[in-house]
Amino acid sequence: MADQTPLLGLPLILPSQAQKHVTHNEALSLLDAIVQLAVLDRTRTVPPASPQTGDRHIVAAGGAAAWTGQDGAVALWTGSGWLFARPQPGWTARDLSDGALLMFDGSSWDLAPVETDNLPGLGINTSHDATNRLAVQAAATLLSHAGAGHQLKINKALPTDTASLLFQTSWSGRAEMGTAGSDSFAIKVSADGTAWKTAFSFAGATGLVSGLAVQQSRTDVTAGRLMRADWGYGPGNLLGTVAQSAGVPTGAVLERGTTTNGEYIRFADGTQICFAQRTLGSIIAQGAGSFAAPYRTADFGWTYPKVFVAAPVVTCRGVAPTGLTQDRRLCTGCVGDLDATAATGIHVVRLGSAANADVFKADLIAIGRWV
Repeated sequence: MADQTPLLGLPLILPSQAQKHVTHNEALSLLDAIVQLAVLDRTRTVPPASPQTGDRHIVAAGGAAAWTGQDGAVALWTGSGWLFARPQPGWTARDLSDGALLMFDGSSWDLAPVETDNLPGLGINTSHDATNRLAVQAAATLLSHAGAGHQLKINKALPTDTASLLFQTSWSGRAEMGTAGSDSFAIKVSADGTAWKTAFSFAGATGLVSGLAVQQSRTDVTAGRLMRADWGYGPGNLLGTVAQSAGVPTGAVLERGTTTNGEYIRFADGTQICFAQRTLGSIIAQGAGSFAAPYRTADFGWTYPKVFVAAPVVTCRGVAPTGLTQDRRLCTGCVGDLDATAATGIHVVRLGSAANADVFKADLIAIGRWV
């Protein structure tokens, strides 16, 4: 017949045993030690100096003194000595020093596993509620990677629902970002938590942006608004075809071009400048070299590279061949009649009486408006 129970190792009273009360009391002491098991600590390797009757400890690895050879055992101070209970796999104990729930796995005591699925809620340093099932009160919250990266996923059931991050001051909303009420990503702000303004909204289909922080029209110059690409100017649209509507530019800022009649530049404000150089021929083609009939070139007409809205201001400058003496190169340019498409009667007059048949040119500039 065995002299102890197979699981708890309680001593059994044997037939005809003398002093049966000793065995019975030892069994009760062991039961007193392991039922509703709660120990004072699990880190000691030697007994405390002044234990109290009923004190229980889990002997740490490396037990010494009166605990030698009792690693992992539950040690009970009976008032007159230490009584040890060898744990079996599956035993649990509460460590009163830190509140940890422990489980013996057959070789050591470890923290008991906690079931974390389908919890009704979780509060870390605070309390959760029916809406905020997860609540954290801390100076910061760290979500780190378990390999290469990390994603924070906020899912919603329908496009009309909300999936967002809400930023509050004293529990009143001040900023929100996410898909609120649609599948477009928006950034909203509020001064009081009641009235909200959408600063940015990015369309899910195109990725294009709208909102109060973006320019609202071509003429919108509100401070703090971001310029739209189609209403602002940069390297991509500074040069091109100019256009306007009711005085508001609708095309590029500058337009530059060349035709058979010369070059032109147009500005978005309506200004147009045309320029060209023409060879007029011999300076003595007309006149007699006198004050009343000075030498001059034959008349020339210039059709502008681009039409003006009205007759422009036209300037002609005579250009003499290089290497001439002063009496042969002094000249002035003249312009006759003007309209919106051309200038006529253009010629260069020599300001001296030299009769040399020098070939002169004319630099022509016309300034006016294209609209």
